[in-house]
Amino acid sequence: MTKKGSIWGKGRYWLFDDYIIWQVYMRLDKYLKVVRLIKRRTVANEACDAGKIVVNGKIARASYDVKPGDIIEINMGATPLKVKVVKVSEYLKKEDAPDHYEVIT
Repeated sequence: MTKKGSIWGKGRYWLFDDYIIWQVYMRLDKYLKVVRLIKRRTVANEACDAGKIVVNGKIARASYDVKPGDIIEINMGATPLKVKVVKVSEYLKKEDAPDHYEVIT
């Protein structure tokens, strides 16, 4: 396995024998907005700055790169929300957003 750098936009790829594995990732504030967990990116950015967003047990900044498998805890409002990232995509339709995360609690 040979790790190569980033090529198109946000992502990494690895070369194996005859195929390429591409892993897409994006900023935390953008992910929260794209999957519609938080309505606006600026609100997501402010929540990260206030320490209300935790990723994998650590307080995360808005610039954190979200990857599939990450556990995100949102501590805004009366009920905290905990989700697991299933997929990361740049653009989504409203009806496809829930397919990109799994609610844990």
